[in-house]
Amino acid sequence: MTVIEGQQTDLGAEWTTVGERRIPDHYGRPERAHRAVRNVVGVTEMPYGVVVVRGDDRVEYVDNVVSNRVPTDDGEGAYALLLDPQGGVELDLYVYNAGEQLLLFVPPGEAGALADEWREKVFIQDVEIEVATDGFGVFGVHGPKATEKIASVLNGASTPEGHLSFVRGRMAEVGVTVIRTDALTGEEGFEVVCATGTTVNETGEERANAELVYDTLLTHGLNAAPFGRSTWNTLTLEAGTPLFETELDGTIPNVLGLRNAVDFEKGCFVGQEVVSRVENRGQPSQRLVGLCPDAVPDSGAAVFAGDEAVGEVTRAAESPTEGEPLALAVVDYGIEDTELTVRVAGEEVPAERAALPFVEGSDRSARIPEY
Repeated sequence: MTVIEGQQTDLGAEWTTVGERRIPDHYGRPERAHRAVRNVVGVTEMPYGVVVVRGDDRVEYVDNVVSNRVPTDDGEGAYALLLDPQGGVELDLYVYNAGEQLLLFVPPGEAGALADEWREKVFIQDVEIEVATDGFGVFGVHGPKATEKIASVLNGASTPEGHLSFVRGRMAEVGVTVIRTDALTGEEGFEVVCATGTTVNETGEERANAELVYDTLLTHGLNAAPFGRSTWNTLTLEAGTPLFETELDGTIPNVLGLRNAVDFEKGCFVGQEVVSRVENRGQPSQRLVGLCPDAVPDSGAAVFAGDEAVGEVTRAAESPTEGEPLALAVVDYGIEDTELTVRVAGEEVPAERAALPFVEGSDRSARIPEY
């Protein structure tokens, strides 16, 4: 459940469920919110599951499991994957080194299972693993004016400069951590993290920390538009960003060109042999591409080259920015010059290949495929 349900309801939120967590889908006009993010700045609640790892062996333990190197310096983060023995993605996560603990952001609904699995594998290491989803509120701030927005309300620190680096400061008398994101929307982006609990504000009123922070992000300094999950999905689609629930889950990372998630020179981790073999071969069997079809296909719709099925659509939508249908699809490698069609409502419609990102914003998503 959202940590600020009352505020969201007052703003007119329509609800959806992601990974068993109830969050706003939109506030009545998702296309308008989309354009607000593209042109200025917007704020959304991020429904991460949160896992905290403590103990002297915390960095070594997590580093031995994930596909990327875990940062050893306080204030730094990394994007990484958990892979199965066949090299498919089981989970994607952000790992932040917060001094005496590692803070892990995982897809909604996945924190409990991850913590249980890891606890079973702890033997002699000094490691403590705790689910802390209910202990944090996380808000995304995205748009070409996101840096200006954060600077206008953050006290005690400057905005972080490097992607996945963070600083600690205060907003509305609440202690916060501000992370510069890896630009999944294709715009400048930050995530503001606060502990749940309450704070007495300047007028002596006791209010929830998350409510104070969210209100500050919306209305103090440079105003920002609230946006929900449907707008998140269209923004990340336009940015060419593969997401866990639609593209990553079960897919070998080489197929998605996720260069930022795998350190191929890193020590052994589950699935490394498969992804390294594909890497050394020079190309995977399939790749993630952008399509501009004549109509919006459903997820899973077949992609054809002539009469031959060569892949399927992972997700698609009418682009609020471009005013036309856009789609991401996984297709066979080596069909770059082939005319493609996609199946929509039982018929095949033309689908022109498009370079990713579909929309060039103020920043570039770190997940844009690279092969």
